[in-house]
Amino acid sequence: MKELKGMGVALVTPFDGNGNVDFDGLGKLINYQIENGCNYLVVMGTTGESATLNAQEKKEVLDFAIKTNNGKLPIVYGVGGNNTMAVCEQLRSMDTTGIDAILSVSPYYNKPTQEGIYQHYKAVSEASRLPIIVYNVPGRTSSNLTAATTLRLANDFGNIVAVKEASGNLEQVMTIIQNRPKDFLVISGDDAITLPMIAAGGDGVISVVGNAFPKDFSLMVSYALNNEIEKARTYHYKVYDIIDLLFCEGNPGGIKEACAEIGLMSNNLRLPLVNVSSSTANKIKELTRGIFRN
Repeated sequence: MKELKGMGVALVTPFDGNGNVDFDGLGKLINYQIENGCNYLVVMGTTGESATLNAQEKKEVLDFAIKTNNGKLPIVYGVGGNNTMAVCEQLRSMDTTGIDAILSVSPYYNKPTQEGIYQHYKAVSEASRLPIIVYNVPGRTSSNLTAATTLRLANDFGNIVAVKEASGNLEQVMTIIQNRPKDFLVISGDDAITLPMIAAGGDGVISVVGNAFPKDFSLMVSYALNNEIEKARTYHYKVYDIIDLLFCEGNPGGIKEACAEIGLMSNNLRLPLVNVSSSTANKIKELTRGIFRN
C-alpha cells in the first residue's frame, strides 16, 4: 500500500451559486493537486460534503475525478455509513474501475459497541473488492474505534490495509503503530498533529488543508517521512496557524474560503452548512495571502 503513503487530500466539492456541483472548479482543484505534490486523491469524504449529495451526484463527481486525474494519482473513494447492509450492497454493486481503495467511516449515530464496529467492518471487508481504509473520527461518530479493535481488524482481514486516525489521541495512535502488522498503514486524519504522528511512525495524512496549500503540506509530509524533521518543522509551522482557523466554524466552510481566496472556486456550501462568519473569513484570507507570500 505504498501508494497510500504521503499526503492524500480529501477533496472539497465545489458548488455554484445555485447549489449545483461546479465541475469547472472541481477540475481546477484536481489539477492543482496533481501539479503541487499531492500523492493521492480522496473523493466523497466528509470534506466533500458527501452527506448532502445524492447517489447520482456522487457518481458524477467520482467519474469526473477519474477522468480528470487520468491515472496520474491513486484515487480513494468514500463509502461508509451506519447501515451496514446498505454499505455492503453499494460495495458489491458499484463499478470500481479507476478506484484504488475505499475509505469507510466507522458507523455514526447508532453508537455501536466495539464488537458491533468489528462486525460492521467484517461485513464491509467481505463485500469489498478493493483495499479498505477504516476511518476513526469520534468527533463526528460519537464512538471511538479503539486501538484494540483497529488492531483486531488489521490482523483478521487482509484487505483492511490502513486506518485514518482522527481521534486526536496520540497514545492510541502510538499503540496502533507499535503493534500493527507489517505494511498496515496509520494515516493522520488531523492536519495539526500530522508531524508528531509521522515522527511516531505514522505514514502520512488525508488532509483538509492540502486543498488550498498542497505544495507546502506535501513537502512537510515528505520531509517528515524522510526523517528530515527540521525541514518538516519549517513547513509545519508555515501552515500551522491557519489550521485551527479553517475548522473553527466547521469543515469545509473554512477551507472553501481559502480555496476561494486563491481563485480555485466559489465558497458555496450546501445546507445545513453555511459560510464562515465575515470575521473568520477575513482572518482566513489574510493568513492565506501570508502563506503564499512566504
